[in-house]
This record gives sequence, structure tokens and C-alpha cells, in this order.
Amino acid sequence: MSHWKSINVTYLYDGTFNGLLTIVFDCYIAHTLPTKIISEEQYEPNLLDHLNRIQTDQQKAQRIYQGILKNISYHTLYHCYYAFLSNSREKELAIVQYLLHGFLIGPRIDTMLSVDYVFKVQALRKKALGECHRLKGLLRFIEIGEHLYYAKIHPDHNILEPLGHHFIQRLPQENFIIHDLNRNIAFLYNTKTYTIEENVTLKVPAISEQEVLFQKLWKQYFKTIAIKERKNPRCQMQYMPQKYWKDLVEI
Repeated sequence: MSHWKSINVTYLYDGTFNGLLTIVFDCYIAHTLPTKIISEEQYEPNLLDHLNRIQTDQQKAQRIYQGILKNISYHTLYHCYYAFLSNSREKELAIVQYLLHGFLIGPRIDTMLSVDYVFKVQALRKKALGECHRLKGLLRFIEIGEHLYYAKIHPDHNILEPLGHHFIQRLPQENFIIHDLNRNIAFLYNTKTYTIEENVTLKVPAISEQEVLFQKLWKQYFKTIAIKERKNPRCQMQYMPQKYWKDLVEI
């Protein structure tokens, strides 16, 4: 990263992907790279830090977004977005370095796994994407009202939005709520539009009689298809980790 001068500054931003793309824009123009990048929500005050609060600029973010697609690759955007959804506290600086280097050399950046920040971004992408893929199969909706479905999850990574988009494609005619209880945020879909709400106060009503029946049927099906002689808890936990069991109807 010899094209960018390292400066002893900590960048604070609003924790959004557009906020991080704004930082990429500012770093590219100024040819500087901060020592740390952290969201305001996660920042712990430190008298030794030299702070610079970066305000999210949608136009700057959009220029970087389009620039990635045009000058680097869709795969780069894909890697960086899912790495951003990971719970790593070191993701921001690695993503910014990845993108700045990508603007210099183009699509080749995606193959340069010997570079530490390239490897880190793709490793974080793999973790977040893997959990998202796993929850597409493990998420369980329950009926809490007429044509209204609710699911609770406890993911390690902030994958609520891509998970919600998956179920919009699967259930386009249903109203549903996916509630991330680890972050207290909810994805709400009403068959037309969706929103993501933060600091959600949600009292889930008692499930309907029909839902009780369906749960009994599902548990009975789950037990019926199981082959006692081939029971393998170790293999089961590999595909259905125990940390997700509290959100499963059949456990």
C-alpha cells in the first residue's frame, strides 16, 4: 500500500456500508490511510486516539460502489460486503485496503490471497456467508397472526438483510418478521416493501391453534424419518450447530 501514506488517526463512522465506502473515497482522494477505522457504536473512548469523524456521503459512496463494479469486479464487491457483515472488529481497515489496492490493479486483487488484508476479507466473507447459508435452512417461521409469520434468530454475524431478501424471494406473498435477538433488529416485510428496524420492542403473541397443530406434525415427521441405528449427534452438530437449537421447533 505504498501509494497511501499511513496517518496516526482513528476514523469513526456510522457503522453502515455506505459510511465505509465514504471512507474509501476520502482515502483514495487524499492518498492517506488511517491506523484504525471503527464504528461510533463500538468505539471505546481513548485519550491517545486522534479522532476524525467521517460523515456518510451517499454520493461519494455511490461513486465508489459503481467504481468497484466498473474498475475492479462484482466479486470484489461481494467479498467486501459479506466481510462487512461479519462480527470482526478489524474488518473495516482490511476492506478499505482491499478496495484501494483493487482500484490500482483491477480484478487481480481477488486472487492475491498471499496479501494479508485480501486473505482476511475473503476469510470473513466466508464466515458470514456460511452462516447466512446455514440459516436459510435452519430458520423456522411460526404463525403469530392471520397471514403473519415470525422467526427469531441468534446469528454471530449481521446477516439479517441478505437473509431477509432470500425469504422475500421464497415467500413473496407472505407477511413476515425475522428478528435478530443478538442485535435487537428486525426485518419486516409486508408483501410489497421491507424495512429493517433497530431497537425493536416486540411482544410475540401466543401462537395460533393451527400453528400448534403444524408444530406437532413437524415434530412427529422429524421423529418418524429418523433412523435410530444411524443416529450421529456429532455429524448432526456439524450441519446444525448446537448454538442454533434454541430457535428450532423440532429440538
